[in-house]
Amino acid sequence: MPQPITSLEGEVYYPPQEVIAQAHVPDWDGLQAEADADYLGFWEARARELEWQAPWRMVMDDSRAPFYKWFLGARTNIVHNALDRHVATWRRNKLALIWEGEPGDQRSLSYHALHREVGQFAQVLKSMGAERGDRITIYMGRIPEIIVAMLACAKIGAVHSVVYGGFSVEALHGRIEDSQSKLLITADGGWLNGKIVRLKDIADEALRRCASVEHVIVVRRTGHEVRMEPGRDFWYDDLLQLPLSRPGNDRPQTEILDAEEPLYILYTSGTTGKPKAIVHTHAGYQVGTYATLKYVFDLREEDRWWCAADPGWVTGHSYIVYGPLLNGATSFMYEGAPTYPYPDRWWRMIEKYGITILYTAPTAIRGLMRFGDAWPARHDLSSLRLLGTVGEPINPEAWKWYHRAIGKGRCPIMDTWWQTETGMFMITPVPSAPLKPGSATKPFFGQQAEVVGEDGQVVPDGEEGNLVLKRPWPAMLRTIYGDDDRYVEQYWSKYPGRYLTGDSAKRDRDGYFWIIGRVDDVIKVSGYRLGTAEIESALVSHASVAEAAVIGLPDELKGHAIHAFCILRAGYSPSIQLQEELKAHVAHEIGPIARPAEIQFTDALPKTRSGKIMRRVLKARALGMSEGDTSTLEE
Repeated sequence: MPQPITSLEGEVYYPPQEVIAQAHVPDWDGLQAEADADYLGFWEARARELEWQAPWRMVMDDSRAPFYKWFLGARTNIVHNALDRHVATWRRNKLALIWEGEPGDQRSLSYHALHREVGQFAQVLKSMGAERGDRITIYMGRIPEIIVAMLACAKIGAVHSVVYGGFSVEALHGRIEDSQSKLLITADGGWLNGKIVRLKDIADEALRRCASVEHVIVVRRTGHEVRMEPGRDFWYDDLLQLPLSRPGNDRPQTEILDAEEPLYILYTSGTTGKPKAIVHTHAGYQVGTYATLKYVFDLREEDRWWCAADPGWVTGHSYIVYGPLLNGATSFMYEGAPTYPYPDRWWRMIEKYGITILYTAPTAIRGLMRFGDAWPARHDLSSLRLLGTVGEPINPEAWKWYHRAIGKGRCPIMDTWWQTETGMFMITPVPSAPLKPGSATKPFFGQQAEVVGEDGQVVPDGEEGNLVLKRPWPAMLRTIYGDDDRYVEQYWSKYPGRYLTGDSAKRDRDGYFWIIGRVDDVIKVSGYRLGTAEIESALVSHASVAEAAVIGLPDELKGHAIHAFCILRAGYSPSIQLQEELKAHVAHEIGPIARPAEIQFTDALPKTRSGKIMRRVLKARALGMSEGDTSTLEE
């Protein structure tokens, strides 16, 4: 087992020589220098590895920056490169997806079978009036049909909006309303920890106030009884059996689109109550996700890739659905909880299916680490050759356990930093890179990042500051749906010409970046971004609460836990019963992931004279730290 070397910057783990010898990028520094010198040329070369129906006349158009355009003039559709081109080769019989449900049921789809079902479902969507540019909301768990639905939308040029199956009524309603979706695709339910998540019931409640939705398509997953509204609700499997969707009945061809046509919108929490609908497009996004997955995880034909995220988040979009299919890879997807029915569920599936690469969140790693080494030690994990992390910074102790107990000291860990907005890995190693536990290492090939102070000047190495990105990239967001002004204000106004990530970071003397966390009012719980304003709005919607403030405090398992401070209305008194009622209310309004860990009743909140709640003061008080400059506070 290779031993780490201690340097001035901490422990450094060097990859085994056999990993370097077999890697797509054996010379990390060399390709970085080459791509940095001509980053547009680097991306153009990656784009030429895919198929296009018409060529581009310009790699990147910055004439209306920050509204950048990539592969200007090209014609394409991501589904052509993800499916159509593969079924014309030997890959038609290669497995595209291996799936296991939480109860233990299994299903596999070859590229041919996935292509066929996507085509059938695309015809169903067309028959229901879905057209190019329409928004379609998808709300279900980790089942194969969520991938089919996303690809079918893209195939006909519709824009999918996937809502995480753990979100509840208000979150689903708000996203449908904002996108003005005309179709909802959901399931009767899903399995999690041996229990049914009643997705259709949640959807029905959300739809009572959504006038835009004309039809609902429901996948049979759990088989429990649900209400089906005549004329509006249809079973997925029934629709696939109709003559219009059978082979030979003029199933739609993949719609050939302009490079900049939207592929999907995906909502992410911001610093105001309304989540931001991030817009990604076909051409640049396909090039970015294809290249980053290929190089960072050294993807090979024989790999069995497992991204253990949920398709409802950007990690699932980029690295469960599109990135693996663009690379012609075989993916594994699991429906349920990592510890159901025992804490070795993941390790058992890695052994059973011969998984070669596992990509998951530090929260999951810490959660499994609590059960010790004995559970993974019961299983043969020798098929693994690479590991990865996503969603939040990983603490060094969890990194070392993951490397030792799961990777057996021989699997490099690809610690990736990126965002819903970036669409692809931005700061990340490759397998041939020296690794430092807790650092995402350096920007991906051709990209540049800086750590700057409030004045925009680069801070000295080792000092904390705002992380910014200096160059546009192919998979970048194009705007916030329906709100160009908010896009400019949120990401490009503070440091003109540089993209503001909203994260704080440090850079060490070796040029490695260390992500610290959010600098705005966004909390990361188990790797998922939740806006404080969204949670506060849910609390205030309860009859007892006059005002609320929410902060995230460090949590050993989740990364951050939600702590809420509430001022009660006249006539209400603090009680443990009311605390539990408010926690349940937030879980109902947003979803279980937003349930506060603690609720504290108070008579006042620290505010500026202009009325802004000073959450940093609440956080400092909770942690017993200095409150800093409080000169702007009200008396």
